[in-house]
Amino acid sequence: MSNILVQVSIIFFTGLLFARLVKYVKLPSVTGYLIGGLILGPHVLKLITLESVETLKIFSEIALGFIAFSIGSEFKMSYFKKVGMTPIVIAFMEAFVAVFLVAAALIITGNDISFSIMLGAIAAATAPAATIMVIKQYKAKGSVTETLLSVVAIDDAAALIAFGFALAITKSMSAAENTNLLLSLLSPFKDILMSGVIGCVLGLAFTYLLRFFKDSGNRLCLVGGFILLAIPLANATGASSLLVCMILGAVFCNLSNSSDAVMSMIDNITPPLFMMFFVLSGAELDTSVLGSIGIIGAVYIIVRVVGKWLGAYLGAVIMKADSKVRTYLGPCLIPQAGVAIGLSLIAESAVPGHGATIRAVILCGTMVYELIGPFITKMSLQKAGEIHPGA
Repeated sequence: MSNILVQVSIIFFTGLLFARLVKYVKLPSVTGYLIGGLILGPHVLKLITLESVETLKIFSEIALGFIAFSIGSEFKMSYFKKVGMTPIVIAFMEAFVAVFLVAAALIITGNDISFSIMLGAIAAATAPAATIMVIKQYKAKGSVTETLLSVVAIDDAAALIAFGFALAITKSMSAAENTNLLLSLLSPFKDILMSGVIGCVLGLAFTYLLRFFKDSGNRLCLVGGFILLAIPLANATGASSLLVCMILGAVFCNLSNSSDAVMSMIDNITPPLFMMFFVLSGAELDTSVLGSIGIIGAVYIIVRVVGKWLGAYLGAVIMKADSKVRTYLGPCLIPQAGVAIGLSLIAESAVPGHGATIRAVILCGTMVYELIGPFITKMSLQKAGEIHPGA
């Protein structure tokens, strides 16, 4: 127990030190957390051990739950009445254009079709955590920020649908697999529906019970209780814990007059949790995979960025979004982490001969995207005029 406590203290001191250091080069704090975790983690200096990273993963799940809840709280009906289908169209365009371009590029460069389709499907996933941290740190506000919050939330559903389609197509191409194509295609929609049902039920229960608790401490305990309940419920039913927590937050913010006050309280207690999450994420990044990805990895990393950027631009043009959204939204969608790694594990079973390659490419991509993504998000929001000098 004492060893774990020492490791937690090292994680906090690492986060504080590197967040301070990266400020001198005008990088977001989240980049400092990731770099600090990488340097002090089990693959470099080994001050943070691999056993500690595994033991403390529960905190990463909790942090993601709070992040997803915060994203969901931005899903107010008043906002969607104002902007209509714009975030939904942009989210599906950026996800599916990235899938198509990555898969096509891999096939053109001589890779197996099933392998290319599966790796292309994983390209749809975007990690919301780093993006949200940048927005919170710099207090970004404006049309790009509002659209970005909605797009990264919807992206999780779009990624599940894209991956479900790819999985069904890949299995149908394999003579060894005797699967029902229609059922395979419907599977991601079933998971999304299950996430919606669980999230709505929990959101209604939370909103109702909150009326009986006026003290801020009790309200924070109630929020924590529901988020901690949402994660295992989602895992047990095959739903997405991110989607469940997002929908929980969305239902609450649309039904309760206390949502702003509750979210303000959450913002005051979550910074240590988020710091631990990102330092641990950095500690998990393994630099040894860099040498094993070759041309495939380079194609994936570059073409995915192009696909996200182009897809977001096309979606914004189709929906006649303002010029700032067209220009600056795409670069904010680069980060990729947990969801992609989870999908890569499923992909290994679909194309077993390529499982190790898929894993290496996604791990390497995660390292690159998580380190450069927050900085590019910050620069894009600055150029859009939504991060003010001195923020």
